[in-house]
Amino acid sequence: MIGNFIKLAIRHMIRQRSYIFINIVGLAIGLACSILITLFVLHEFNYDKFNEHKNEIYRMVIRGKIGATELEAAWTCTPLGPTMVEELPEVLNTVRFDKWGETVIKYKDKSFVEDGFMLVDSTFFEIFSIPLIQGNPKNILTAPRTLVLTKSTAKKIFGNEDPIGKLLKVGTDTIYYSITGVMEDVPESAHFEFNMLGSFITNERANDGFWISNSYDTYVLLTKDVDIEALQEKINTMVIKYVGPQVEKFMGINLEQFAEAGNYYGYHLQPLLDIHLNHRIDHQHKPSNDKRYIYIFSVIAILILVIAGINYMNLATARSAGRAKEVGIRKVVGSSRGLLIWQFLFESVFLTIISLIFAVLIVELILPKFNQIIQIQLSLNYLDNWYIIPGLLVLGFLLAIMAGSYPAFFLSSFRPVAVLSGSLKAGIKSGHLRSILVVFQMATSILIILGTLIVYKQINYMINKDLGFNEEQLLVLRRVGALGNQQITFIDEVKKLTGVISGSHSTAVPGHPNNNNGYGIEGQSSDQTYLMQTFWVDDDFSETFEMEVSEGRFLSQDFASDSIACLINQSALNQFGIEDLYNTTFLQPADREGNFIRLKVIGIMKDFHYQSLHDRIYPAILIMKPENMRWGFITFRLSPENIELTVVQIEKLWREFTENDPMVYFYMEEDFKMQYQEDRRTGILSLIFSILAILIASLGLFGLTSFTVEQRTKEIGIRKVNGASVRTIIFLLLKEIAILVGISTLIAWAAAYIFMKGWLQNFYFRISLSPVEFLISLLIVLAITWLTISYRSFKAAKTNPAQALKYE
Repeated sequence: MIGNFIKLAIRHMIRQRSYIFINIVGLAIGLACSILITLFVLHEFNYDKFNEHKNEIYRMVIRGKIGATELEAAWTCTPLGPTMVEELPEVLNTVRFDKWGETVIKYKDKSFVEDGFMLVDSTFFEIFSIPLIQGNPKNILTAPRTLVLTKSTAKKIFGNEDPIGKLLKVGTDTIYYSITGVMEDVPESAHFEFNMLGSFITNERANDGFWISNSYDTYVLLTKDVDIEALQEKINTMVIKYVGPQVEKFMGINLEQFAEAGNYYGYHLQPLLDIHLNHRIDHQHKPSNDKRYIYIFSVIAILILVIAGINYMNLATARSAGRAKEVGIRKVVGSSRGLLIWQFLFESVFLTIISLIFAVLIVELILPKFNQIIQIQLSLNYLDNWYIIPGLLVLGFLLAIMAGSYPAFFLSSFRPVAVLSGSLKAGIKSGHLRSILVVFQMATSILIILGTLIVYKQINYMINKDLGFNEEQLLVLRRVGALGNQQITFIDEVKKLTGVISGSHSTAVPGHPNNNNGYGIEGQSSDQTYLMQTFWVDDDFSETFEMEVSEGRFLSQDFASDSIACLINQSALNQFGIEDLYNTTFLQPADREGNFIRLKVIGIMKDFHYQSLHDRIYPAILIMKPENMRWGFITFRLSPENIELTVVQIEKLWREFTENDPMVYFYMEEDFKMQYQEDRRTGILSLIFSILAILIASLGLFGLTSFTVEQRTKEIGIRKVNGASVRTIIFLLLKEIAILVGISTLIAWAAAYIFMKGWLQNFYFRISLSPVEFLISLLIVLAITWLTISYRSFKAAKTNPAQALKYE
């Protein structure tokens, strides 16, 4: 039976090769899209699953509200983890991370800038499943200034030498660090990345008992099947026990009064497997993605497959008149309806298998470029992952059944009498279901196109919006602590270069805020606390960034009192309801004894974006940086001429001031755009799949147009004999499709308005939906539709009427 089915399928494919070709191309593209999206989705959901205890590892997250400002971030205090292990039996172990960022590592006369340097507790290897190649996991990283290197880093620094026991100079530390272990490289699917680990005990605050300063990551390993809600209650009780007294010491109120004022403060458990796809929580590791994007692309994959399947259904039912006589004769000679159904389903499966082979070839060809575009590494590891080959076969089988079931039941239902008498033909031509399916195809394609247009418009808006400062020609230097006490001298020397306009030293720069602190206002109740992003800056900061002071003046070394003065941004002024600006003094915690520094307001900064446009501009305060505060960033505004030469000159000066240390820097304009990398990737993926969806739908339109022309050949001939022009004939053929496009457009517009309006809510600063994008999507579809069907229509209209009247 299978052999006969194969023969019949091949015979049918040869007879209808043009339509079969259209089907194979459409199905192959649809399957290729679905394979790519499936690989992407699996990649995103596979994060951190390499860990043996993946279901028992949790990250601690601080959630709080101070004044009108809320925060949710993976920052914790030093004693949190050790206290949890000591007091909560559900907590088996804990590890803390202190991420340093770019760190200069020196070995003999060689220097390396390592972006992934972290201090961690010695328990790291007991919690995370990254194997040690050399070293004892029981006593590794237990002593200060000890290191574990990844295999590739050890190879880079030492070549084939044994690294154990070797000494490295780390950053500006004058004491050398000893290498005690080598580990496998961090898996690409980990939410963190590093190439070198130091012992957390090296940190002078490792045994700190201060609960209201949050600077580190804390992960905990819990017992299996733990009651998370009950454990969270215990954590809340622990916060009251330890945080409460310190809040009362510094603010003069207890936690109950703190809460009554509308504030809250606490630590919460976040599952390890939730980290990568939870973009709401701020943290210092790989950027988290929005889970909703994954769902959106999953839906797009399904829709593209459905569009490809509809092509098959449309063309199969449209060509049914050509197979009606075959069905009638086979039924007359004794073939059952069930056998015919199996034959047509087999043809569908056979065709889909061929399409699947082409789809896999397409994926293999374009995957390297696709990876480059979306900046992740996807691969079809047929043998490494047992589910790949079965998954591909199941995908193909499901598509075959979905696309082939209706044609199979439709074709097998023909009655021999109706077929052989010729009365079936008129009914086949009506095609109401085909029209509905075409509307669905076109509506889906328009929806994807319109969504892509809106995504790109929003991204373009974010990239080009006025940020409240001039981000162009700003060179930002990291690791400025390497200059020691020579920072002012270095800035002065660099400013002498002809290509440098100005320079400034600050603890934070736009795009890299790092201190969210609580302040009081003199004269107000002690339970009123105001959370503000803190920038310690020098008096050249506003000039270098070309920021605007909307009221008052900026900080200046000419006024000795400016050492205890401040500016706040417009958001702080509005949110805090400050009316008497120049009689307002902020109270900044000075030490752990409950003392404060009084900061008198001398001006208002026009709001500037120090975070991405996903978020609103929160209150910020700018304070004069003390000379002994040597960390942060140095920023230079460069002349647009010969920027590369200027950077080389700055780097030369840097090496002179830092004993030949590498200079680590970035350009502010490029760095700020990097915040929208995920949004850009969404836009690129949407564009790719919208093009492919339109291509598949266009193939279906071309096939249906060809069939319609064949069915109406004699009608066209009669109309031409009666004087119809070529334009009239083309209009006649286009009219039906145009009506379907119009219906599709209205459906797609309504759906896009609902979905895209919801998507834009993710951005505090966003575009408004306008008719322009909707009209552009219609014009694009009309143009593609015209190009798709005009050739076949024009050819039919130009056919000699004598030939047309001989047809059929």
